[in-house]
Amino acid sequence: MKTKAILLLAIFTTCSAYSQLGIGRLATADKKYDKYAYIDAIEIYEKVAEKGHKSADLFEKLGNSYYFNGEYDKAERWYGELFAMTNDVEPEYYFRYAQALKAVGKYDKADEYLIKFFQKTNNPTGEELQNNKDYLKQLRVNSDRYTVENAGINTEFSDYGAFLKGDEVIFTSARSTGDVFQKKHTWTGQYFTRLFTAKAGEDGMLSDAKEFSKDLDSKFNEATPVFTKDGNTVYFTRNNYNDGKKGKSSDKINKLKIYKATLKDGKWTDVTELPFNNDNYSVAHPALSADEKTLYFSSDMPGTLGQSDIFRVAINDNGTFGSPENLGPAINTPMRETFPFITDKNVLYFASDDHLGIGGLDVFEAKMNKDGSFTAIKNVGAPVNSAKDDFGYVVNSKTHIGYFTSNRDGGVGSDDIYKFKENVCEQLLKGTITDKETAAALPGAKVSLFDANMELIKAVEANENGDFAFEENIDCDKKYYVRAENPDYETKEISVSIPLKSGESRADIALEKRIKPIDVGTDLAKIFDISIIYFDLDKWNIRPDAAVDLEKIIAVMKQYPNMKVDIRSHTDSRQTHKYNERLSDRRAKSTLEYMVKNGIERSRLSAKGFGETQLVNGCSDGVPCSEAEHQKNRRSEFIILSM
Repeated sequence: MKTKAILLLAIFTTCSAYSQLGIGRLATADKKYDKYAYIDAIEIYEKVAEKGHKSADLFEKLGNSYYFNGEYDKAERWYGELFAMTNDVEPEYYFRYAQALKAVGKYDKADEYLIKFFQKTNNPTGEELQNNKDYLKQLRVNSDRYTVENAGINTEFSDYGAFLKGDEVIFTSARSTGDVFQKKHTWTGQYFTRLFTAKAGEDGMLSDAKEFSKDLDSKFNEATPVFTKDGNTVYFTRNNYNDGKKGKSSDKINKLKIYKATLKDGKWTDVTELPFNNDNYSVAHPALSADEKTLYFSSDMPGTLGQSDIFRVAINDNGTFGSPENLGPAINTPMRETFPFITDKNVLYFASDDHLGIGGLDVFEAKMNKDGSFTAIKNVGAPVNSAKDDFGYVVNSKTHIGYFTSNRDGGVGSDDIYKFKENVCEQLLKGTITDKETAAALPGAKVSLFDANMELIKAVEANENGDFAFEENIDCDKKYYVRAENPDYETKEISVSIPLKSGESRADIALEKRIKPIDVGTDLAKIFDISIIYFDLDKWNIRPDAAVDLEKIIAVMKQYPNMKVDIRSHTDSRQTHKYNERLSDRRAKSTLEYMVKNGIERSRLSAKGFGETQLVNGCSDGVPCSEAEHQKNRRSEFIILSM
C-alpha cells in the first residue's frame, strides 16, 4: 500500500493535468496486462501516454506488451522512453531494448545495450560479442546459401510451425475456420491456433490450405506437430487442456504441454499428455530424431539454464519415456532457446535470442557427435535470419527445400511461413594412392576419412587405379583428415581443408615402402628422407636433432656389416667458394667421426665436402634465389659404395 501511495503521489506531482479518469484507465489496463491481454492493454496505455503521462511502469508495460507479441519496432519507442527517464531498471530491459533496437536497424546502439546487459548478468555471450565486433558482417557472408520466398498460404493472421509430411505440410495458424464458436486470444488479439494442411509442389510452394483434423481441436491452442514416418502417431503442442478439463499452474497460468495421438480408422484418437508434462511449467514444440527413438522439445522445466531450453528424452521400445535431458550450455543460454528440429544427418536446428544474431530469435545449427554432444553452434545467417523473429526451421535433407517462420517486414501477417531452397555447397573429395618411389598406383589401399576431431566418418578401398572418392560426407568450409594404409607401406595421414564453394578437392597420398630396396649407389639420405644434417651456423659439431637422423644411417650399416658409405656434404653458394668447400669438408668429417664413435668401423666410411660445386639448381653466385631454392643445395648424402 505504501508503495502504491508513493507511485500515485509521483503521478500527480509530475503530471498535474493527469486526471482521476486516467488513473482509472491505468488500473484497467494493468488488470488486462496482468492477465496477458496485451492487445487491450496497449490500447489503453497508449491513450494514457498520449495525454502526456510519463512513468517507468507505463513505459515498461507498453514496451513489454509489444515485445511479447514480437512487435519489436513498436517496443523500441517505449523502451527508449523508459531509458530516457531512468537506467534503474531490471537487467532484462537492457536485453529487450537491444533486441528492439536491432529491429529498427540501430545495431551500434543495440550492441551498446547488449554489452551493458551482459555486464550486469555475467552472460557468457558478452565475451563473444567483445571478441566479434564484426559479427553482423560475418552473418551476412552466407547470404547466398538460401533462396527465400513467401510460401504462398499465409494470411493476415499468425501462420507458423511447418512440418514436412510427404507431399504435404502441416502447419499452425490463427486464421478463421468459419466456426461460429471460434475464440480469440486476448494476448494476441487473434483466434486460438489450430493445425492446417497444405499441398507442397515440387518447388516447395504451398497451396490448398485447409484445416487438418477437427479430432485434435480444443478450446485453446494446438500447434507445432511432428509425425512418425508411418503417419500413425502425432506429437503436438496444446495448452493445458484435455478431455474437457483445463489445468492451471500454482500462479493461475494455463501452460503448454505436449500431447500424443494415434490414427485409428482414419481418426485421431487416444489424445494423451506425455508423462514429463507438468501444470507448473511449459513443454512445447516437439521434434523427432530420424530413428524416432528421441524426442526433442523446448521447456522451462526445473533444470532450465535460462527462460527456455532445448531438452531431449528417450522413447523406449515399449512406448514409455526416459528422463528429460537438458542439452547443456553448448546449446542453451540464460535467455530463450526454442523450436528444435533435427535432420536425418543429426544436424540440430533451433531458435535463440541470446547467441549473437541479426535480431530477435535467430536460427542456429549444430552437428551432433556420435557421443550425443554437439559441435560449436553456427548462425545460419541471412536471408533466413532477419532483424525480427525467425524460427521453426525444417528442411528435407534430400531436396534441400524447407520452411521457416518469420514476422519480418514485408510479410502478409504477424507471423508468416517462408519457403527456402538451400543452395547447397557440394564437394567431392578424391585422390590417388601411389608408391612414393615409383609413382605406381596402389590398388586396394585402405583410405579412411576423419573429421576435425579425428572421429572416423567412412573408410573405402582404392580401386585398380589407386583412386578413391568421398562425396556424401563432405561439408564445405570444414577440415578433414585422410589416412592411407597398405600392409607393405608406412601409413600416412594428411589434412584437407574444404573450401566454401562447390567443386572438387584432392587428397593424393604417396606411401613409402616399409622395407626399401638398397644397392650400390643408393643414397641412404633419400631412403630416409633426410634432406640435411643440421649444424649450428658456421659450425660443424653434430646437433641433437641431426643425431636422430644419423642413428637411422648407423642402424642400416649395422644391419649390413659389409656396407661401405661415402659421406658427402654440400652447401649453397652464399659464401666464397673456398669457405664453402672447407666448411662442408669439416661437416662431412664431423659426421664420420660421430658415426665411428657410435659403432661404425672407420674403414667402412669415407667423407668429403663438395661446397657449392654440385648445385642441384641454378642458384650460383649472383643469381637471386629464394630461401627454399637455396635449401635444396644444402644437403647431405650417404652413398653406398659397396655391400
